[in-house]
Amino acid sequence: MYAAVDLGSNSFRLHIGEAVAGQIHIVRTARDPIRLAAGLGPDNMLSQEAMDTAVRCLRDFSAILRQHRLDAVRVVATNTLRVARNAELLVPRLEEAIGYPVEIISGEEEGRLIYMGVARALGRPDERRLVIDIGGGSTEIISGAGDAIGLVESFSIGTHPHSATYFPGGHINADAFEAAVNAARARVEDVADQYRAAGWEGVYGSSGTIRAISEVITRNGIGDGAMSLPSLQALRERLVDLGHVDAFDLPGVKRERVIVMAGGLAILIGVMQELGVQSMNAINAGVRLGVLSDLELRANRLDRRDQAIQDCMRRFGIDAGRATRTAAIAAKLFDRLAPQDETARLQLRPLLMRASMLHEVGLSVSHTGAHKHAAYIVEHADLPGFTAREQRLMSAIVLGQKGNLRKVREALAVPDLAKAVLALRLAAVFMHARIDAEADALRLRMKGRIEIETPRGWLRQHPTVASWFEKEAAAWGEVGVNLQVVQSS
Repeated sequence: MYAAVDLGSNSFRLHIGEAVAGQIHIVRTARDPIRLAAGLGPDNMLSQEAMDTAVRCLRDFSAILRQHRLDAVRVVATNTLRVARNAELLVPRLEEAIGYPVEIISGEEEGRLIYMGVARALGRPDERRLVIDIGGGSTEIISGAGDAIGLVESFSIGTHPHSATYFPGGHINADAFEAAVNAARARVEDVADQYRAAGWEGVYGSSGTIRAISEVITRNGIGDGAMSLPSLQALRERLVDLGHVDAFDLPGVKRERVIVMAGGLAILIGVMQELGVQSMNAINAGVRLGVLSDLELRANRLDRRDQAIQDCMRRFGIDAGRATRTAAIAAKLFDRLAPQDETARLQLRPLLMRASMLHEVGLSVSHTGAHKHAAYIVEHADLPGFTAREQRLMSAIVLGQKGNLRKVREALAVPDLAKAVLALRLAAVFMHARIDAEADALRLRMKGRIEIETPRGWLRQHPTVASWFEKEAAAWGEVGVNLQVVQSS
């Protein structure tokens, strides 16, 4: 049984699901419309009240999670925490409240999870489809076929800022609505041709705002009663005629959500016009179902992150043999260093191996400073399945693979992360010296100081490694760590 917690810009939501016969059955849900994005000031700082409300919500969610026996839990945060300048102050409080790590995911990763959720709900393996998700702070547009994702883009245009900008105080008029629609069109026009070229058989809207729009249109017979452009335009005219969100009293949407719906409607009309979409279907699937599906894949050893590493290696022409050898050596050395924290070991070991697979990616830029180029690519590349935190950790490990260690001094302050850096540095040395198998003869310890114990006469057989060990001792000495190489008796 798995749990997905989505910290969205409009609402925080929780899904608990169980995988049965290829389907994920939702056994518990919870939602709290905390309007986190509304707590963002002009300086992109979250207010204290907004942060306290978020923490209170996750305490409530934690109580629900404790009622179930869960195999895995994943908490993902989207646009508001991506842009909030004081997110680093809030995230530790959120993690303490819910008892699990909070992952701030990129807009592209959010889009991929949305698509995974929609694909899982539809179960149509051959359908080419377009998915549109309009959230409180961002809009994701994804094109794919079956389970395969083709194009994914995230745009920093959402219901909250759009409503606040074009419908201040809830006032709506024709000119403001036209401006809101055109602003949405302008944000997606650069990629419109790519999506039209990919084509689709079905178009789906996965967000709560789109479902609310669909509910209003269907229940009140607006336009043709379906999610078509004429119906959306008819709903737009209804809002313009009323002049203010408080005058809207049609069933299908709560009064406090009308302003959100107005901003979302303008964005949806703009996106559909620019992409040439005539009609769509609202679907109750998205990020949370995508997260649950991703957790199930990981449990079955079908981790998207491994595929992302392989794709990155192909993109940058990495020598797969050298990368695989380095990763294998690094993993052995890391195990030999005996990480202190079991949780850290379980998290760091796979990150170390993936970092090792990409440690030479910087060679595609330049041999000079290749490790620095590699660190930049690893941190900033679009790697499906990875969080920003995971990419930063891998980047730190890659940056520390050679040269001085002052540049990763902060990472070395974490004992187990320092062991990961040491493991990759030595693995790179052994890979270059082609002594993979013989590395098993070494004993390695790191506790306060580093001690490498070699069999007697081993260094004379491998003089280049002896030279590297001297450089390592100097590099570690510069950051206050004593490295000694001794011979076994």
